[in-house]
Amino acid sequence: MAAPKKLKVAIVHDWLTNQGGGERVVWALHQAYPDAPIYTSVYDPEKLPQFKGVDVRTSFLQHWPLAKRKHQLYPVLRTMAFESFDLSEYDVVISSCSAEAKGVITKPETAHICYLHTPTRYYWSDYAKYRNKTGFGILSPLVRLVMPGLVNKMRLWDFAAAQRVDHFIANSQYVQQRITKYYRRESEVINPPIDLARFELGRQTRSGFVVVSRLIPYKRVDLAVQACSKLGLPLIVIGGGSELSKLEAMAGPTVRFVGRLDDEAVAAQLARAEAFLFTAEEDFGLTPLEAMACGTPVIAYGKGGATETVVEGVTGTFFKEQTVDSLVRVLKEFNPDAYDPTKIRKHAAGYDEAVFIKKIKNFVNKQVKSN
Repeated sequence: MAAPKKLKVAIVHDWLTNQGGGERVVWALHQAYPDAPIYTSVYDPEKLPQFKGVDVRTSFLQHWPLAKRKHQLYPVLRTMAFESFDLSEYDVVISSCSAEAKGVITKPETAHICYLHTPTRYYWSDYAKYRNKTGFGILSPLVRLVMPGLVNKMRLWDFAAAQRVDHFIANSQYVQQRITKYYRRESEVINPPIDLARFELGRQTRSGFVVVSRLIPYKRVDLAVQACSKLGLPLIVIGGGSELSKLEAMAGPTVRFVGRLDDEAVAAQLARAEAFLFTAEEDFGLTPLEAMACGTPVIAYGKGGATETVVEGVTGTFFKEQTVDSLVRVLKEFNPDAYDPTKIRKHAAGYDEAVFIKKIKNFVNKQVKSN
């Protein structure tokens, strides 16, 4: 009996310009399919050194001005970039997407599986927020002026692109609901992975709180800064972004900003903390699970993907409203001794990269067999 044909797989991702949850998913997909080339609009190898030696194939945008630092300037050109890729030689295309990567064009016999982090936020669920706070500095008034007409056209393209996908994977139940609402498509949930081996169970004396986040408006790090300042609680803020100066101005003496840290340093800070503060309404959120991998409980805003990973009273707790007062109330009552670090880490182990890879491979194989 002849051996089954080895699937020829390609991976597609919106952009590879910074380290984030989506990029960790792409890395896990690469571990699952190490021979698969990765197609993307732009790639900054200095920001993502783990991809050194990987077959990353970029679009014509790679050498455009500001494309690596301000890819948000080119949404229309990104649609053209992804549609220009020739993927005709592949049996399976896996797109990792929160923007335009799902718009690639594949042959009828090619299985296009889209791992969707969220329907494009600035077209759909968070359009009003992005219009009010565009993050383009002196260009913001111009962006706000042209945004309504542009977004109206881009929504039409985005919906049409979603219909090109054969099978959707949602990264959370929360995103699954958005896929149904905005794209009218069914999906299966496979949560994104963490690399459990990167983290150790914190054994030293724990003190204070920690935030790990990009410092941009929707992350709402201001809530953690103001709440800890108000209560005089020690807080370490890890990350950088457009909100840094604003956050520094509102911070009290117990809040310390340490900038962007490497993975090892982040893991060490998570292992030392009494709790990890997660103030955003996220589609899923990997950093709470990374904190849990250290046995550190999580205090999270009780909406979005965090409600699917934080187990009340076991791995953490929630504050109900996205306000300083709501977080303050929970911080006043929080008792780190009520949580068992070993149980918290055991919960996080269910999201390890090996678990993710197994689920992805099973899903791909199932869909290929059914075609």
